[in-house]
Amino acid sequence: MFHHRFYLILFSLVCVFFPWEGWGEQARDGSKEKPLLLQEALSEALAQNPGLKKMDSKAKALAQKPSQAKALPDPYLSLNARNLPTDSFDTEQEPMTQFQVGIMQAFPFPGKRALKKETAQFQAQAADKSVSEMRLMLIRQVKTRWWSIFKNDRALEIIQQNKALLTQFVEIAQTKYRVGQGLQQDVLLAQLELSKLLDLEITLGAKRRKAESALNGLLNRRTEQPILIPKSVSEQLLPAPNEKALLQAYKKDRPLLAAVKDQISAARTRLDLAKKGYEPDFRLGAVYGYREGQNPGRGDRSDFVSLLFSMNLPIYGKNKQSKAIDQRLDELSTARWSLADHQKQIEVEISATLAGYRQLSAQVSLFKTGIIPQAKQTVASMLSGYQVNKVDFLNLVQAQLTLYNFEIQYWKTFSEANISLARLAHVIGKEQINAK
Repeated sequence: MFHHRFYLILFSLVCVFFPWEGWGEQARDGSKEKPLLLQEALSEALAQNPGLKKMDSKAKALAQKPSQAKALPDPYLSLNARNLPTDSFDTEQEPMTQFQVGIMQAFPFPGKRALKKETAQFQAQAADKSVSEMRLMLIRQVKTRWWSIFKNDRALEIIQQNKALLTQFVEIAQTKYRVGQGLQQDVLLAQLELSKLLDLEITLGAKRRKAESALNGLLNRRTEQPILIPKSVSEQLLPAPNEKALLQAYKKDRPLLAAVKDQISAARTRLDLAKKGYEPDFRLGAVYGYREGQNPGRGDRSDFVSLLFSMNLPIYGKNKQSKAIDQRLDELSTARWSLADHQKQIEVEISATLAGYRQLSAQVSLFKTGIIPQAKQTVASMLSGYQVNKVDFLNLVQAQLTLYNFEIQYWKTFSEANISLARLAHVIGKEQINAK
């Protein structure tokens, strides 16, 4: 009976070391839910995300402002009844009584409307760049959540395999203990490790659910909607970006910087407009006055025509126009310092993210080509030694647990490397970084 259970555990180990890919495909085909590929998730988010749609609508609204800023103010139409006598309200009694119709048009000082239009154009361009920035941020967030689900799925899958294996370990330890060939502590140890796996499974399940809910939010889906992630991805070599090239690329590709530059230009035109505050604005108008009645001995009373001209007098320049120029100068200085600050932050983020990515990329290669194959060989060797009582149960269990920890760590590191790559792409202003 003991040997029968031993071969059962041996078969389980073989399934762990050499899993049949058809199992995953069969389960996938039997599922009603279609696996969500990363590219499909990105396309859906870009089409449905409410935050991106809001930014796009805001940019479209700002794009309507330049023509409004350039237009003249609306003219005023006036209809007046003037100099009516209050004793009789007779429109023919007094010669100054008249009914007027007039029009008044304001004219800003030459150059002001052009500057207002230019300011609005720069603001609209900055808003459009902000949409591109939001798009890149959304791509980064979707990739982060997708890879988080992927790594949790792989860890949960490995835990399921090892739960079955540890269950077999428990049965073997109990069998050996009953026939007097094992120790009770071996049984307790195997049961403890199995309980630890169950605890880790609960923790990872909660993390997966949080990432799934966050991804649903980005895709504008119901937060409780289940998401199925493919069981396998391409494990081709991760790209090796050049730091010097990245530090050059962000300056021309990052929409955030382009938006700040447009804001600088808008601040500069607002400054020019503030300087024109010393120049007066004008109003021109014409009024036609109709009179009833007759002048004694001269016939019908003639109508009146009035021409109107007015202008504002900027006589409070010290407290108004001068302060407005100082304000715009400070705003321009703020925008310029904002650009310098963003550039420095981006450069720091590039260096830090790239350092972390290189570490993860190297660890992925080490796990795949060195650590995991060696751990599998160690478990196989200990299993053979355990069969002939040359290896104790504790060492066998520890070797198996070490192997599954390495496998979980591999997928965790692989996913985090892809998350770092997504972050790096966003920082330099690209949707993705391809291998050269």
